[in-house]
Amino acid sequence: MRVLLAGGGTAGHTSPLIATADALSRRAPDIDIVCLGTERGIETRVIPAAGYRLELVAPVPLPRRLSGEVLSVPRRLWGSVSQTREVIRRHRPDVVVGFGGYVSTPVYLVARRDRIPLVVHEGNALPGLANRLGARCTRHVATSFPDTPLPHARMTGLPLRRSISTLDRTAVRERALAHFGLAPNWPTVLVTGGSQGAQRLNDSVGAAAAELARAGVQVLHVSGPRGSVQRRPPEPDEPPYVVVPYVDQMELAYAAADAVVGRAGAGSVTEAAALGLPAVFVPLPIGNGEQARNAAAVVAAGGALLVANADFTANWVRQNLPALLTDRHRLDSMSQAAANLVPRDGDEALAQMIVEAAT
Repeated sequence: MRVLLAGGGTAGHTSPLIATADALSRRAPDIDIVCLGTERGIETRVIPAAGYRLELVAPVPLPRRLSGEVLSVPRRLWGSVSQTREVIRRHRPDVVVGFGGYVSTPVYLVARRDRIPLVVHEGNALPGLANRLGARCTRHVATSFPDTPLPHARMTGLPLRRSISTLDRTAVRERALAHFGLAPNWPTVLVTGGSQGAQRLNDSVGAAAAELARAGVQVLHVSGPRGSVQRRPPEPDEPPYVVVPYVDQMELAYAAADAVVGRAGAGSVTEAAALGLPAVFVPLPIGNGEQARNAAAVVAAGGALLVANADFTANWVRQNLPALLTDRHRLDSMSQAAANLVPRDGDEALAQMIVEAAT
């Protein structure tokens, strides 16, 4: 079987794409998989590193509102469709899978015109423009969350990498702490803004470093490749405050953590909930509100807190994070509430849908 997987831009698209490719490869080691992305996104690095072939086409952002950019969309879209058709002509896939984003729109148009079986996976609780189009071109539509407003939607869950979905945090914790230079005798908060980082989180948590240290809380802070964290250096015998720009082995960061502070992308919400990791979610203030919707079920169950971006200040951190990280009973209750809210086998469920669509 030959499969083309389209998605890119951020880890929100590439991580489930790679997890799905791995699940398909486990089912049929001789399967032929090619991935489609653009030169703008992290797919140029992470997909080849995962061992999969990558073809590139020009990105075509779809404006969310009327502007001068709308006039250039047809010309650019036609060029990207032509490039996509050439890739599909060379690889002749039996089925095409789209994960949303800039690269998926031309894929959906070519698959519909050429009558190639199509599967659409929507990661967020509220679908993006590309997948709203794609879902009208097929009956094979998978979602990460229930009640996602797409035709023919079936909840399969978000495909997770096996290193995450099979992680035993307790068993790996000692090795994970040592990997990041953290100590075993202090509670750990993981701060991460995703693959791109989040300067709002960097600034607010960094400014509260002294209060976290006084409470006996150590910090593992993933700043993002272009982000920065301004905080005073730890005093001797204080808990460490470790800053890294990026983490390749995110499972180790999760294993080291007692709680996580981050955005509420589909991957962040699903991974934290699947691992029973208490969370403070700070949704992006832009978009169509999908991040707050992603976190809604976990927050309602008591497994996470939801804080608006404007409210997530250094004062909020000082007043809330030390008390949370030093309350073992509350952390355990949040962990139990989050665990089992989301499926861990979204990769296998989506792979099964792809096989069904192809046959």
